[in-house]
Amino acid sequence: MTHVRLRHPYLDHPAPIPFAHRGGAADGLENTAAAFRRAAEAGYRYFETDVHATADGKLVAFHDATLDRVTDGQGRIRELPWSRVREAKVAGTEPLPLFEELLEEFPEARWNIDIKDESALHPLVNLIARAGVWDRVCVGSFSESRVARAQKVAGPRLATSYGVRGVVGLRLRSFAIPAALRVGAVAAQVPETQAGIRVVDRRFVRTAHARGLQVHVWTVNEPERMESLLDLGVDGIMTDRIDILRTVLDRRGAWA
Repeated sequence: MTHVRLRHPYLDHPAPIPFAHRGGAADGLENTAAAFRRAAEAGYRYFETDVHATADGKLVAFHDATLDRVTDGQGRIRELPWSRVREAKVAGTEPLPLFEELLEEFPEARWNIDIKDESALHPLVNLIARAGVWDRVCVGSFSESRVARAQKVAGPRLATSYGVRGVVGLRLRSFAIPAALRVGAVAAQVPETQAGIRVVDRRFVRTAHARGLQVHVWTVNEPERMESLLDLGVDGIMTDRIDILRTVLDRRGAWA
């Protein structure tokens, strides 16, 4: 199996990289310190999370724009002060963590961060710079322009992945169709399929590797799909089922 050369210290891990998606969201405690603790205890060192900024600029690790779906609170995070947001509990039991707190609690962890809202961009880059954790963070977003802005603000110290436009461009390139691609990304982080259309196949992986990009696939929870993707040579898998991915990698002798 061929994997790409190291382009950023963030990727300094034997491929394939196992990512705990939202800390391992299968038990309903997604993006909580409790979920990340469980992942760390299971041996995971790469965590995927999302960030929003509160009305007073606090950076919260949380997926949704609103509190309503997974907490006992209500309202849009960017419209609420941290004093209100901190009262909400995921599944009625676990508080929402500040991303800064997670960086401190898990000093060995590396973080894949989806910037969910434009208001979180500068607080995130400022926090990364203040904490000096450039080697521990990779920033992504569905919005290619948002990631490009983060990269422009931070410079080459910041590892980034492609947004939707970059992934589409890479897919077109895999069919020898000319397409512009942002320079500086270190990974393509993609779903296996999108709207019924296959994204990840051997052609896509080969094209990404030829450009020095790793391929990380989300969110994969079934062992058969994990095996198939690993056979294609993907460089990382993001999963809610951290127990299943660990078992699959152990069986293949690929758990580092």
